[in-house]
Amino acid sequence: MFTLAVAMFMAGTMISGCQSSAEKVKIAEEKVQDAQNKVVEAQLNLDQALKDSIQNFRNESEAQITANDKNIAEFKVKISKEKAEFRARDERRLAELERQNAIMKQQLEEFKEDNKENWEKFRNKFNHDMKQMGTAFHDFWTGKN
Repeated sequence: MFTLAVAMFMAGTMISGCQSSAEKVKIAEEKVQDAQNKVVEAQLNLDQALKDSIQNFRNESEAQITANDKNIAEFKVKISKEKAEFRARDERRLAELERQNAIMKQQLEEFKEDNKENWEKFRNKFNHDMKQMGTAFHDFWTGKN
């Protein structure tokens, strides 16, 4: 009787063990699918964050370029009131700033959001160039140019 009970227990364990393995496989497959879904969702979130970052950068840069245009217009008025001996020099310097500002605007308009690496390179170079423009505007009347 004891042997029969042990044999039935072992048979029951083996049968439930097989079911348990199938259930384990199903649970593992579900976990893999959930993980894959989370990876896809995370990638979508990352892509959207990159697009948002680029758009914010564009907005801020466009605002700075517009501010530069305003400064250029103000400088033109100021230069027109200078003595002739300084006017030609300052008009040339201002024309160069105006040209650089136009180039910055064009670069911003032409940039394509193709991948993160290109975006980071573009952003770093653009920020560097924009900082140099800011310094040039700041230094325009101090004679440091």
